[in-house]
Amino acid sequence: MPEMLIRTMCTAALLALCGCSLAPTYTRPALAPLPDAFKGAVAPQGWSLASPADTNSRGDWWRLYGDTTLDSLEDTLNKDNPDIALSLARLDATRAVLQQLGTAQAPNAGIDASPTNDRQSDRRPLRGANQPNEYDTRTLGTSIGYELDLWGRIRNEVAQGKAQAQAAEADVATARLSLQARLADLYLRLRDEDVEGRIIADSLKAFGEGRQITQNRMDGGVSSGLDVARANAQYADAQAQATENRAQRALTEHAIAALLGQPASSFSLPVQAAPLAPPGIPLGVPATLLERRPDIAAAERRAFAANAGIGVARAAFYPDISLSAALGFQDVGHGDLLQAGNRFWTLGPLASLNLFDGGLRRGREAQARAEFAAASAQYRHVVLQAFAQVEDNLTLLQELGREANEESAAAGAARQSQVLATHRYNEGVVSYLEVVTAQTAALKAERTAERVRMRQLQASVDLIRALGGGWRTPHDKA
Repeated sequence: MPEMLIRTMCTAALLALCGCSLAPTYTRPALAPLPDAFKGAVAPQGWSLASPADTNSRGDWWRLYGDTTLDSLEDTLNKDNPDIALSLARLDATRAVLQQLGTAQAPNAGIDASPTNDRQSDRRPLRGANQPNEYDTRTLGTSIGYELDLWGRIRNEVAQGKAQAQAAEADVATARLSLQARLADLYLRLRDEDVEGRIIADSLKAFGEGRQITQNRMDGGVSSGLDVARANAQYADAQAQATENRAQRALTEHAIAALLGQPASSFSLPVQAAPLAPPGIPLGVPATLLERRPDIAAAERRAFAANAGIGVARAAFYPDISLSAALGFQDVGHGDLLQAGNRFWTLGPLASLNLFDGGLRRGREAQARAEFAAASAQYRHVVLQAFAQVEDNLTLLQELGREANEESAAAGAARQSQVLATHRYNEGVVSYLEVVTAQTAALKAERTAERVRMRQLQASVDLIRALGGGWRTPHDKA
């Protein structure tokens, strides 16, 4: 009997391996005609639909900004952020589901032991005249079962689970990248607020000196109280701007603390008034787009999983065939249980087919096909959104570079106008109104130039996020 059992199980395994799959042949969802280059690129550069590289390490892309404080904050984020921990826990759960699905591809076996005391009814049908009312039984046996996956249902379920696990991995990468970019954006905003705070502080100093000059001139009978009132109003307005700047900086600092999983009350970052410069963008950036976007990889894997789901639904139209075997010993509660005469076995196939279900299986197949169509549409949507995001930020970086030069020139001219107006006022040629106007214009121009530079930095972070996290130049090592 054991030899027969082994032959039977080997035959079953071969049948399962030779079984077919009812899932349609998978092809990546078709995309609309895509451009050869990005319009917003500095120079025309082609991109390629290369093999996905979303699982490759993106490196510490934030080091492009050359700020050690940002480097330290990003390291803390990767270790302590609760959202990343949540995404990793969900990934572990998805992998556990895949492990459960995989068990259906192997035989299942078990051992049973059952010592029982039984009493049968006096009026049990077909009861023999000499049968005792009460008796003992002892049973010790092992059983093996195996489903022949002739139609690929189990294989498609495993393939579906594997694709969903890969999508979950890409979701973790997407969440991590999004949080890293969010932290970089907040930190750059904090640095911008520090620079603006320095600009306002410098203006307050100049306004304070001007206010003292007007007071001295009024005391000497040279100027009227109107000049003093204008100087006081200007100084008070600048103080209000400084207060607003401190409040905004505190809120930004609190948001950074939350991202790092730390209480805002005990978290602080020192003021750094030196401006940061946007990193240089290599010309070959567009070539890495579809290789590195984890959300694109997740959408494509979900389309694959939905395609496998069609195979699972179609397999329900065919019979389920399985093999089972049991071997053991049984007696009436006394003597040697393991005697040859007490042995029993059973071996044979089981086939089941649902002949009528009111359209349930057809409904499930239609649902699976609709889910594949939806996953394919979602994949195309994500790809098109990716191109739009890269185009947006390449264009912004290009145009903001020009705007930054123009605003810098405007700020320089406004500072020169402020110096000239102050000299003319000291010489008694103009009223203090002209000085106030020039100083206000200079402060506004400097703050506008700083905001444009900040928008450049934000656009560079958004471009990195749109490209899936950093970039590689042709000279970088893989």
